[in-house]
Order: sequence, then structure tokens, then C-alpha cells
Amino acid sequence: MKKKRLIFLELTKNNFIQTTNLLADALFSTTRGRKTHTFTHTHIRSFDYSIKTRTISIITTKTALSIIMSTTTSKLFAQKTILRGNALGKSISKSAKRSSPSACRVVRTMASSTTLPIDLRGKKAFIAGVADDNGFGWAIAKALSQAGADVILGTWVPALNIFETSYRRGKFDESRKLSDGSLMEFAKIYPMDAVFDTMDDVPEDVKANKRYAGNEKWTVSEVAECVEKDFGKIDILVHSLANGREVAKPLLETSREGYLGAISASSYSNIAMLQKFGPLMNKGGACISLTYLASERIIPGYGGGMSSAKAALESDTRVLAFEAGRKWGIRVNTISAGPLGSRAAKAIGFIDDMINYSMTNAPLSEKPLDAIEVGHTAAFLCSPLASAITGSTIYVDNGLNCMGVATDSKSIPDRS
Repeated sequence: MKKKRLIFLELTKNNFIQTTNLLADALFSTTRGRKTHTFTHTHIRSFDYSIKTRTISIITTKTALSIIMSTTTSKLFAQKTILRGNALGKSISKSAKRSSPSACRVVRTMASSTTLPIDLRGKKAFIAGVADDNGFGWAIAKALSQAGADVILGTWVPALNIFETSYRRGKFDESRKLSDGSLMEFAKIYPMDAVFDTMDDVPEDVKANKRYAGNEKWTVSEVAECVEKDFGKIDILVHSLANGREVAKPLLETSREGYLGAISASSYSNIAMLQKFGPLMNKGGACISLTYLASERIIPGYGGGMSSAKAALESDTRVLAFEAGRKWGIRVNTISAGPLGSRAAKAIGFIDDMINYSMTNAPLSEKPLDAIEVGHTAAFLCSPLASAITGSTIYVDNGLNCMGVATDSKSIPDRS
């Protein structure tokens, strides 16, 4: 079959409307017997050609294209669909050359094809709590980036220097790789400590702490002001942080200070973030947090008030879903994630045992939970596909939450 020349177009970042000149040329030839041929390009997210429908579907970084190849000529017909916000904008049809009516067929855009993509292009996400590349926060950032969102980070002040240094030196490059081979980029990284709403709340010993030296405007209200100044409105808010200084202590041995500290850092911080960032969010936006099964089940060893903090977080999710939904038109959900051997989780001291327990007793027991599975769930919840979901606790734990007894219990016969 004669080779066809394809022209790829890309929309600029200027509101996705103005197109650049010729972005790239490519030569493509079909192979008899193959139904689909795919390849990637540095500026193109995906490319598919179907011999059966003679349809070429292209998704670039900013727009979706579908091209029909005429059966009678070698002319190309392209329909460019501009994506704005949550919905498809006005469709603009163009043809490279005119042809006979018989060659003109209905063009299928990617958004209306048989696939159901998560498309967050043009969305801005702020994620608080990313300090390395092996936790849930990083996985959520990666999934949102893969879906096309611009990701902004808020990193705990004492961890900021190490995180930024590792990021600049390429230590995270392997885990930054997206499906098209490009590297995930962050629009900006802000210093942040979500325990403090304003500088008036910060004790003198924290202000004088050398780990905070050289940083400024890192309280919740200050970071929100900086984000608004630098980026304007945002669409997605992610709370991926928790801390309980006495987590290793049983609840009966937990101090008032330790208990209230766990509540402040792990649950009230979510309220504080939504208070300050909510007014900056576009209608239809989404807020996500992370919880754990200890909120409703006894997990011996997960103490220091952390189980109470997670229970509060889930209750707050329901109340905030109502209040923020009525006030700003945004959705609020939380993800109850299964055990993951992240750096933060290892501080608990028995995370490996919890992973083994999950693999032994969960309905899906062939593999441990992967952080990106939580990331994918977050991307879905932040997308228009989840537009009617709010106030929910979504379990991503291989089904462990639904188990009533341990299958490996010596007191119960094996019935698996």
C-alpha cells in the first residue's frame, strides 16, 4: 500500500485555541493483516490507525485529532476537537483538500470513541505531602500528570531541601517516566507545613529551627496565597499527609499532646487546606485525601491517636462534601489505601507484617498493593467521570476491608 504523509498539529498553551505551524511530519504504511498500528512521538500522547474503519486517532498534549483516509484518494480529512475544562469545546472540522462526497465520512473523535479516557488536560492540581518518590502522594502526582494535569507540590519544609536536590540531580528520573517516555514535571514546589494556618500559629522554637531556615510563606494560608498569585484558580486539591509522633504507643499510653498532634497534622490539616484553597478552586473541582482501615477496624500497633485521626478524616469528608459542595460546587472524597512499604509507613515499625497479612487474607492476594493503583483511583475521582461521587470513602486495598476473619487463623478451618 502506498505510504501516506500525516500532518500533526498541536494547540499552544494559550487557552488551547491557537495552533502552531507544522509540528511534525511522519510517514506511515499499513501492514496487511494487522488491525492496529501504534507508535509514540515526543509531542504526541497516542496514535492509533484502524484498517477496518480507515480512521487515524491522534491525541497530542493539548488536543485530540481524528483523521479519515479516503478510500478513493490519498487525501486526508481531519477534525480537531478543542478540549476546554471538563467538556468538549466547539468542534472545528477542516480538510487538507476537498474530495468527493463519497470520501467524506463521519469523523470519530477520541472523546466519543469506544475508549473512555481520563482527560485532565488544562487542569491544575495542588498536592500537599509529597517528599519522596515511593509514596501515595507521588503516585497521585504521576497519575494526574499522565492524565494531562499541571501538578503543583507543597512539600514539608524540613524535607524540602533533600527532595528538591534529589529531583534536580535526576535521582527520581526513573520513577518520573510517563507512558510516552517523557518525564513528569512539577509546575512549582512550595515549602509547606500544614500544621500551621498562619505565622501567628507558629511557635518560636519552630521559627528558630534550622530546618525551617531560609524558607518563608510556608503556612497553609500563605501557600494558598502564593498559589493564587502564581497560578490563579486550581481544579484539584490533594491532602496526602499524616503524622503521629506517638504512633507506636497504645492509645491508653498516648498523651493529650500526642493525641491532639495526630488529629491536627492528619485530619484538621485537611479542613485547613480546604478552607484556604476552596475559594481558589473552579466549580466542578475535586478534593482528595488518604485514610486507612484503622479508622473503623482495630489495628494493634497503629496508635498514638492515629486511628482516631483517620476516623475524624472520614467523618470530615462527608461533612465537607456537603459544605464545600454547596459553597463552591466541588467534590470531596477520601481513599482508604491498603498497606504500602513507603518511607513514611516504615516509621510505624510493622508495615511489612501488614503487607504480608494483606497478601494472605485479602480477596485479591496475588500481589501487594501498588501505589499507582491509588494514583489511578485519585485521577478518576478528580475527573469528570466521577462528577456525581462525593462524600465517599473509596477502598483501594485489594478488598481487605471486606474481610470479617483472617483466613490464616489457626482457630478457623480453611474454607478458601
